[in-house]
Amino acid sequence: MLIGEYSHNIDPKGRMIFPARLRDDLGVRFVVTKSLGDACLAAYSYEEWNLLAEKIKGLPMSKARPFQRILFAGAVECEPDKQGRILLPAALREYAGLEKDVVVVGASNHAEIWDKSRWDAECAKLDSDDIAGIMDELGF
Repeated sequence: MLIGEYSHNIDPKGRMIFPARLRDDLGVRFVVTKSLGDACLAAYSYEEWNLLAEKIKGLPMSKARPFQRILFAGAVECEPDKQGRILLPAALREYAGLEKDVVVVGASNHAEIWDKSRWDAECAKLDSDDIAGIMDELGF
């Protein structure tokens, strides 16, 4: 399970250190693509990526086609170098608004790469009443 929050920087060449704890769960190589519904990037292990692909294939073609285009067209295979860095192509950085300061978060079955200011804004949306309501729904 991918968990935790890690702050990193993107260098001028578009490289960033991907957190070691998340790399351990994602594997030696993993896929990074556009996130659906959020202005961030999503990183999937090949196992999770294949599960997602199969689920999308199971949708009616009229629904599957837009998801396939978004997810697969921009997807890149990442293999961290010896320093643990991955290269994020310019198109993906632009999609997620990534410039320098980023936050990488574990999100259960995948990791997300956020622009720090967008992540802070996303976190500010939830207040203690929202969290309490969700916890109540979950039976905690």
